[in-house]
Amino acid sequence: MLRRLSANDSRFKTVSFHDGLNLLVADTTEDSSPNDSRNSSGKSSVIELIHFLLGARAAGAPPSKKALKRMTFTLEMEWPTLDGGLLCVRRSGARPGTVVLSPDVSSSGNSNNALFDTPGPAEISLPEWNRCIERDLFSVPADTDGVSGRVMLSFLARRESAHGFNEATRTFARQAEAEATTNLAYLLGLDWQLADGYRQLKAREETRAQLRKAVNDPVWGRIVGNTADLRGQITLAQDQVARLQQQVSSYQVVPQYEDLKTQADALNAQIKQLAQDDVIDTHNLAELRQAVTETADVEVDYLEPVYRELGIVLSPQIRRRFEDVQAFHHSIVRNRRRYLEEEITERSVRMAERRTERARLGEEQARLLRLLNEGGALEALTVLQQALAREEATLATLRHRYDAAQTLEASALQIKAKRLELEQAVNNDLEERLQQTDEATLLFSQFAERLYRERRQAYLAIKAGRSSLKITPTIDSDDSRGIHSMVIFCFDLTVAVLAHRHGRGPDFLIHDSHLFDGVDERQLAAAFLLASEVAEREGMQYIATINSDDLRKTERHGFDSSQYVCSPRLTDTLETGGLFGFRF
Repeated sequence: MLRRLSANDSRFKTVSFHDGLNLLVADTTEDSSPNDSRNSSGKSSVIELIHFLLGARAAGAPPSKKALKRMTFTLEMEWPTLDGGLLCVRRSGARPGTVVLSPDVSSSGNSNNALFDTPGPAEISLPEWNRCIERDLFSVPADTDGVSGRVMLSFLARRESAHGFNEATRTFARQAEAEATTNLAYLLGLDWQLADGYRQLKAREETRAQLRKAVNDPVWGRIVGNTADLRGQITLAQDQVARLQQQVSSYQVVPQYEDLKTQADALNAQIKQLAQDDVIDTHNLAELRQAVTETADVEVDYLEPVYRELGIVLSPQIRRRFEDVQAFHHSIVRNRRRYLEEEITERSVRMAERRTERARLGEEQARLLRLLNEGGALEALTVLQQALAREEATLATLRHRYDAAQTLEASALQIKAKRLELEQAVNNDLEERLQQTDEATLLFSQFAERLYRERRQAYLAIKAGRSSLKITPTIDSDDSRGIHSMVIFCFDLTVAVLAHRHGRGPDFLIHDSHLFDGVDERQLAAAFLLASEVAEREGMQYIATINSDDLRKTERHGFDSSQYVCSPRLTDTLETGGLFGFRF
């Protein structure tokens, strides 16, 4: 329950709340004219400030105004995890993103033990505060998508500034029906996750429509592609990624890889040089062998017979000199042959040695190449890993494009089939939850009967629709504004009671005086009497703002408001009247 609304400015009128029915009254003064509406008294601002302190955005709220930005507003309220103790919530327009809690209940979790809360004040962010509200006031599990504590609070404290009184099942004018009914389903104890399926289906339809519109752009069409082409590209990309992953996983980093590579290169150069030397020696060896063949003694036996036939007789001296020349020539030929044979032998030996050296160097080179082939340098592994990362990124991009193309190519029949399936699931669930729907329908009917007796039929219709869960509160009427307002009153009271009764919502409900505009004074008196009885019976708090003249009309029909009026009573006095104590 809410207990106290205050500010750190002495001009502000501190508002105190009590159990049960609370009436915040705006009085007329001696200076008030018959046409004064008391709209500047601050009745609606009380609700706006409560929303501000319970996690609403600052934009448009009173604290966002320049004259109020320096003021810090405080709401004291009972908190579920404090076992009846009060939680003090502070927030200002100057620092709208920060909320100060005292004690700190942000870390309470689901515990109901106040010992887990920090006694001193704590500053937390606005999202954290909203999460605390969802967790402790509405028992919403963590990481839940589809229901919002802010939306549910807006059903329990409607705002005129958001056009919250236009429809019973919406809290602001352009609220998506699927969003609203999902949160209402949670408060009423229905399967809100099924109801949220409509929101998800709507998002899918909107995505498809946007993509269908974008595909008309030829550039966008090439970027997205079609599923057939993309499927083939994905297969190739997956294969490339798998091969690179295999190479990376089996890659071995060889220590001193560059040294080994240098040694292998040096051995290769030596082997090449030896081969070149062999080529040269082979050519020279052939020439030497040819020279040996050509080196022979000259035949001279024919010379003496020739001279004899010519009649020339060689003297012994000449014959001796000829034999000396012949012996000298034999010596030269013998020496040359010996030299050539030695050169042949030497080159043959060198070639044999080089063959042995080439074999040895070849074995060493093969050993080094095996080491290099089995692994590699760390730099090479890094290059492989970078290539793998690029291919994986390409594959992820292709998959995103495939998903987009698949969404684009999904036919309207598929979405229609999903909608029909969802409608059937919701209808089946409603059949299984007759206890919850009957409880809500009977409670709404009982509340309406208290206002109109048996003159008007009242019921709550809940069914699966095409675009959302349909929740329709109805009181037979002639479409008058007053009865429309009482439909909202009975519906809100039903939702608040059921949510609180089953641990899915807080113990307060707040209505602005705009709800009662155009309501017959008899129904208004009956509504306040009903609210006081329900609040007392259910252990709840009902807060309503009302003008004093409207309140006097209810007293003519037997409603005694004296025990329900909150302190203070507001006025619209020019200088010091109103909630804030000054005009701005």
